[in-house]
Amino acid sequence: METPNTSEKRKKIIYWIFTLWMALGMISTAIVQLIKNKDELANFTNLGYPSYLMTIIGIWKILGVIAILIPKQLLLKEWAYAGFFFVMSGAVISHLIVGDTAGRTFPAVLLFVLVIISWYFRPANRKISLNNN
Repeated sequence: METPNTSEKRKKIIYWIFTLWMALGMISTAIVQLIKNKDELANFTNLGYPSYLMTIIGIWKILGVIAILIPKQLLLKEWAYAGFFFVMSGAVISHLIVGDTAGRTFPAVLLFVLVIISWYFRPANRKISLNNN
């Protein structure tokens, strides 16, 4: 039987594994977007988006990762998670709308799932609650 302490420890380990994986994914895709990698540029234009959006999203991803990884700043963390949720769900939907293959859609799905798991398992000290006024 699991004790509450063991359960919290397991949740914290899950949180950090998925959060660091998400952070790595967001940073690496941000870099690819900021340097305007030709494959990523083709991907963006195939989805119907202008190339300048890559710079905006790349910068937001880096700032979002910083917000999620730094201590405190709970409201900023929630905004970062919300931003990641909208960007990655939008990416998944965009790939589906243009009829991309599963292989081209999977990276967006993976990052979207990582965002949700990281958000869900975040420890109490990384959540906004009524007691954190």
